[in-house]
Amino acid sequence: MNFKLYEAIEILERTPKTLPIFLLGLSENWLTCDEGEGTWNITEIVDHLIEGERSNWIPRLEFILQEGENKPFPAFDRFAHLQQKKEVGFQQKLEEFQMIRSQNIGRLRALVDSDVQLEVTGYHPAFGVVKVRELISTWAVHDLTHIAQMVRVMAERYRVDVGPWVEYLGILNRKS
Repeated sequence: MNFKLYEAIEILERTPKTLPIFLLGLSENWLTCDEGEGTWNITEIVDHLIEGERSNWIPRLEFILQEGENKPFPAFDRFAHLQQKKEVGFQQKLEEFQMIRSQNIGRLRALVDSDVQLEVTGYHPAFGVVKVRELISTWAVHDLTHIAQMVRVMAERYRVDVGPWVEYLGILNRKS
């Protein structure tokens, strides 16, 4: 296994610092483009990341550490952010994500201070028994997944515009 808590935290700390550098100042067309019906744009992806910080990662970690396998932790609604209609500027969303993530990393460090705690198990409502280590690994890879998604969504916007070069642009030729 490759998991090391400090390495997962390296990714978790960098995501909210990376997004403003990459996304702030872009035109609205970049932030609102998507890959077609039923897909998310950049703003919706950021909303999803914020929702995960509020109601997924740390709440589930706390639940596992408190309840173990006694009862399943609450399901996470991956689409809850689509129901919330907060009119907040994009920069404010990125700032909110950075603030909540910083608090959550502090909480993570306080809750998991030994390798023994990484092996504590809980009960996922769909997957069954899971470990704290797996939850934290998933959190880091979740960030990487959505960063890749953002880049892919933006590339898709220029699919037609690149003309015949599409053949050489792997991001536009991925297999689903």
